[in-house]
Amino acid sequence: MSDVLGALMGPGAFFDDHTFRMAFFGTAVIGLVAGALGSFAYLRKQSLISDVISHSALPGTLGAFLLAVVVLEVDGRNMAVLMLGAVVAGTLAVGLAQYVTRATKLSIDAAMAITLSLFFGAGMLLMRIISNGAYPGKGGIQDYLFGNASVITKADLIASISVGTAALVLMVVFWKEITLRTFDPDHSTVLGFHARAIDALMFITIVIAIVIGVKAVGLVLMVAFVVTPPSAARQWTRTLPAMVVLSGIIGGLGSGLGAYLSIAVGGVPTGPLIVLTLFAFLVLSLLLAPGRSLITRARGRTRHRRILLRQLVAEREAHIEPQGSTTLPGAGQS
Repeated sequence: MSDVLGALMGPGAFFDDHTFRMAFFGTAVIGLVAGALGSFAYLRKQSLISDVISHSALPGTLGAFLLAVVVLEVDGRNMAVLMLGAVVAGTLAVGLAQYVTRATKLSIDAAMAITLSLFFGAGMLLMRIISNGAYPGKGGIQDYLFGNASVITKADLIASISVGTAALVLMVVFWKEITLRTFDPDHSTVLGFHARAIDALMFITIVIAIVIGVKAVGLVLMVAFVVTPPSAARQWTRTLPAMVVLSGIIGGLGSGLGAYLSIAVGGVPTGPLIVLTLFAFLVLSLLLAPGRSLITRARGRTRHRRILLRQLVAEREAHIEPQGSTTLPGAGQS
């Protein structure tokens, strides 16, 4: 253990390296945006939608790459081009899942599973086509499957911050509509809010949150960035604004810490270690959060059992007459 700690890279040396800085801040931005926006999917019990979006981002990014290289003859690795393709594909996937639910008797879970499989299969087909073809700039295209934080550039970071900020601004501007739709959809309809438009807006923001992380983390692991921070934040908070803010903080802090540890230790993949770091935050929240922690609940149950046991013993003793006492006939009569 001491050898590991001794070999750990210090923060000064870490932040002096440009590549390491980009990996740290890039993953932190991804975690912050995904954590904050994922709160609504968590509260609506549609966390699987993040998995649908992340898997549908694969054919979106690869399709955008082919379109840029073959048709437009421009740089297919441009972050804006790939992000646009992923957003379009993710939005179409969410819309398809919602449409299947409305048009058929399939549940939303089944519709999302079918959509996920469809888009992911298309993505794997496009990946094979690109791998076998002579397309310029195709090297490392498989990183979108598992991610590679070391390839984040300054331009990628700026694009992630810009797009992530736009998604957060949309959430703030339409806060009332999204909140009401999340907690009381019937009331929001009565007030005249267009349900499909609000759903589309909310899912688009989640699409953006997931898409900006596909290059660094990979579509396989992005679902953890959307689900885990809100799950941890929910244990500590009682209001929606506090939950969204804390979820963003946990996502950003956990992602940055995971990226730092993966590089400082050396030889550890960034994405999986970030997921484990976020999971550690969740475990600590489940164990230590006041009022909702597993420890607090266990103590409460033990205390209630003791109180109930004392009450039962007291009631039993109150109904038992003292031994040896007798009541003579006519006693107490004048």
